[in-house]
Amino acid sequence: MLRRAYRCICAAQVTLFRGLTRGAYDPGGMAYDEELADRIRSLVAGEHAVTEQRMFGGLAFLVNGNMAVAASGQGGILVRVDPEESARLVETTPAEEMVMRGRSMAGWLRVEPAEDELPQWVERGVSYARSLPPKL
Repeated sequence: MLRRAYRCICAAQVTLFRGLTRGAYDPGGMAYDEELADRIRSLVAGEHAVTEQRMFGGLAFLVNGNMAVAASGQGGILVRVDPEESARLVETTPAEEMVMRGRSMAGWLRVEPAEDELPQWVERGVSYARSLPPKL
């Protein structure tokens, strides 16, 4: 009896996982701050080759296919910066390195910027993304 129940639970998990990987799962709304995404959108509006893409549970803004900044699903923003500058920015600003699967990611910063700080963080991310080779 327990073995059958275990098989049913496992089958349900596999079915759910397959649905998630095929994009069938819709949690019923955006997980990120849409007002923040709108403010970022207005800041990158004049930038050439900007696209938007859902990633990291939020809405990312890419320049030539490289992520520059994202309205994070966990609050605040993710900003892509030169990995060589990560440590200095973490020491001198309220930014923290993004942690993924227990690992700090140099070059990816999580920030809860004040309203007047947002333009500088967006420009920092856009400048770095613009410096990278375009992704096709």
